[in-house]
Amino acid sequence: MSKVLGIDLGTTFSCMAVVEGGQPKVLENKEGARTTPSIVAVSKNGERPVGLLAKRQAVTNPENTLYSIKRLIGRHWDDAEVQRDLKTMPYKIIKSGEGVKVLMQGKEYSPQEISAMILGKMKVDAEEKLGEKITDAVITVPAYFDDSQRQATKDAGQIAGLNVLRIINEPTAAALAYGFDKKVNQKI
Repeated sequence: MSKVLGIDLGTTFSCMAVVEGGQPKVLENKEGARTTPSIVAVSKNGERPVGLLAKRQAVTNPENTLYSIKRLIGRHWDDAEVQRDLKTMPYKIIKSGEGVKVLMQGKEYSPQEISAMILGKMKVDAEEKLGEKITDAVITVPAYFDDSQRQATKDAGQIAGLNVLRIINEPTAAALAYGFDKKVNQKI
């Protein structure tokens, strides 16, 4: 049975872990770090760096470097958060039906597609680190995420080629992690 990848898809950084030998283990990414910047870019030559490589070129390519995409996922165009981000983000946010998309190098991307690029990097890095194929994942989301945001996060996982077993609130994940090695008969 293949391992289930636990992913904290964060606004600023993302992190991944698996259970090995009955214990949760945070995995390092390809660059050797335990966290991956939640940043995606499109360079002038069409390459799409993700994580640290995207972060490194952000200063010279701000309009084509996306960060904090989690703030937009599953939100409607008229949402106050989206309207605030329109004024502060260096990249272009556009209306798409009731939702939003972002524009990079003249191409439109949904927040789910951008999140899928981050999740896809996490999947590939985990597979390289573990030496086995990863198909299943559990992804954490903030407790305040509504159903639309949760579904959009699940969709991002599926776009990344993951079978998303569950979307879990971050506080629930913390409680589960705390009680992971406890031999107490309790419910969480």
